[in-house]
Amino acid sequence: MSQHDARTAMRESRVKAAVALFTAEEREALLTLRRTLHANPELSWQERTTQATLRAALERAGITDVRAIADTGLVATIPGSTPGAPIVALRGDIDALPITEETGLPFASQYSGLMHACGHDMHATWAVAAGMLLRRTPSAGDVRLILQPAEEVGQGAPKVLDSGALDGVRAIFGAHVDWRFSVGEVVATAGPLAASTDTFEIVFHGRGGHGARPQDTCDPVVGLSDFVMAAQTLVSRRLDPALPGVVSVGVVQAGTAANVIPESARCAGTIRATVPAARALLCDELTRLAHAVAAAHRLTATVTLSEGTPPLVNTPLGAAWAQSAVREVLSEQALTSLATANMGGEDFAFYLERMDGCFMRVGTWREGRSRSGVHTPRFDPDEDALFVAGAILAASARAASA
Repeated sequence: MSQHDARTAMRESRVKAAVALFTAEEREALLTLRRTLHANPELSWQERTTQATLRAALERAGITDVRAIADTGLVATIPGSTPGAPIVALRGDIDALPITEETGLPFASQYSGLMHACGHDMHATWAVAAGMLLRRTPSAGDVRLILQPAEEVGQGAPKVLDSGALDGVRAIFGAHVDWRFSVGEVVATAGPLAASTDTFEIVFHGRGGHGARPQDTCDPVVGLSDFVMAAQTLVSRRLDPALPGVVSVGVVQAGTAANVIPESARCAGTIRATVPAARALLCDELTRLAHAVAAAHRLTATVTLSEGTPPLVNTPLGAAWAQSAVREVLSEQALTSLATANMGGEDFAFYLERMDGCFMRVGTWREGRSRSGVHTPRFDPDEDALFVAGAILAASARAASA
């Protein structure tokens, strides 16, 4: 047997052991739940059917202390074994994306233009799976299962915090499907795991005129073009090279006719950073640069920055609890790390600004499956990851509540 085959066999053995933590009846219920959610995706703040489906699944599992939060979300409380022990939360997000599915699965989305292409059907289901294990073998303190809406628009987590559902919670754990890793591999590292997701809009105001007589104008198109190129130096020359960052312009709009210099020109884009200091620097420098470029071209600039999610930074203590859970459920060899910085965003970051915790990446790929990633119409994660993640989340809760 080759070294690769031996590693694969060991990993598959660990996965089977995690799956075996659930009874056959529980496994069937969880697969049915995931496929029902997958077939009936709902966009952010529209998750009414999803909410009802998850409430019914929790109650069938014997988890009856369930209430609505954040409009279309739920919080379910599973009593601990020791009064006064620390409370821990587990989060699964529940919203879908405006994508038309192309997987061909028998339980594919029933709605054209809607799909669980980011795996939130998996996330919600493995939160319920963790609840099943914790009901059977409780942690020391209570565990609150947070089934959170509107992650895709970055608004769900703040609303959960505002609801008070996490008041008094010591730590929170969550996880995301990751097609880059095999089932049985888990990223549970301290430090940055996802980027901030701020957006900007800049309008350059000038003086328009005839395209044949540019000397009579203050051309905002030239100023905007200069800014787009200069903005690329913010990461290369203003940001510490050891810190990842992105400034991308995704929208450029100006003019209505080929021979008319317009009065204004607009651009919009995104700023990504993995630590708060880098986030602040890029936002400040982009604003300064816009005004400086405008002045150089005899223009004025209106700069609008819109805050998105903050950088997701796992705390050392939260990561330590999560790593101990991965070792318990799978083994030391299951722990892995991201090869490069993840510049995507995740509103779980709001929770980690308030408390200890860890957001994990859970492998969902197996040989023979599609390599299509999240946010694509062909994303199809392996369902054994439901049981792996459910077991790890339950073990994380027990570790943090001890």
